Amino acid sequence: MSQSNTFILGSGSPRRKDLLGEAGYQFTIEPSTAEELHDSDLDVRELTKWNAKLKAEEVASRFPDQIVLGADTLVTIDGQALGKPNTREEALKMIRTLNGRTHQVMTGVCLMRKTPSLLIQHCEVTDVSFKSLSDDELKNYHNLIDPMDKAGAYAAQEHGGVIIEKTNGSWTNVVGLPMEAVKTMLEKLSIYPDPALT
Repeated sequence: MSQSNTFILGSGSPRRKDLLGEAGYQFTIEPSTAEELHDSDLDVRELTKWNAKLKAEEVASRFPDQIVLGADTLVTIDGQALGKPNTREEALKMIRTLNGRTHQVMTGVCLMRKTPSLLIQHCEVTDVSFKSLSDDELKNYHNLIDPMDKAGAYAAQEHGGVIIEKTNGSWTNVVGLPMEAVKTMLEKLSIYPDPALT
């Protein structure tokens, strides 16, 4: 495995690991310890890009000669960003807000290397429309998944058909990483999937 065709995923997200692995990429995992920015004058699109950069930067400082992929996903509705809930009550409040409405999933992606200097950034936006469900149905859905580690307190890839009516845009973005955009970004650096791994 030549270093030139590999990179570091600066995230402990199992969903991002799975998406990259299924696509055939060779990478190592070094979860970022960077503190995400929450209260900011930045709009949500810029906030995801900023947090993705913060995460990539922290890992790149430890591995300066390697390419690091950082990512940050937020759910947004009415101009308000919904991150990961802190309590089950907050998770239920989030999913009630999204119930029967269309919201946006935004993922900022950052490819960074310290030496020699490299920075490529992107933000992907996908529209997600929820079905109108009763409160009991929302609670039952949360009993099917763990909403605590998911932006917006739901998971498209886990029983997503229960709550999602339709999506417009990148489906993998809703799962956690816009693979179409990531593929284009990595190709600029001559990093390609290994066909033997797909």
